[in-house]
Amino acid sequence: MKRRGFTLVEIMIVIMIIGVLSVIAVPNFLSARTNSQKNSCIANLHTIESAKEQWAMDNSKGTTATPTSSDLVGSVTDGYIKYFPTCPAGGSYTIGNMVTRPKCDKTGHVLP
Repeated sequence: MKRRGFTLVEIMIVIMIIGVLSVIAVPNFLSARTNSQKNSCIANLHTIESAKEQWAMDNSKGTTATPTSSDLVGSVTDGYIKYFPTCPAGGSYTIGNMVTRPKCDKTGHVLP
């Protein structure tokens, strides 16, 4: 009588291979997630900076003027951005005046 199936050693080898692959894949996944959040945040900061510049030109504001998020947000016809973006990593944005660039309080989320 022939028996078909896997031995305990074969199953343990497969489990060990899956464990090794997960040890390699999980840190890479977390790194990719962190990088994508950072890049998305930087893109949001560029959007805020562009909206600030448009607001200053349209309203004849000087370098000391500081827009608020409600100054920048509006509908498609009367706003500079549809909604105020949020940091995907949970940081908060500071708009600042026209001389300073917008900032995020998360480490590494800085406009180049």
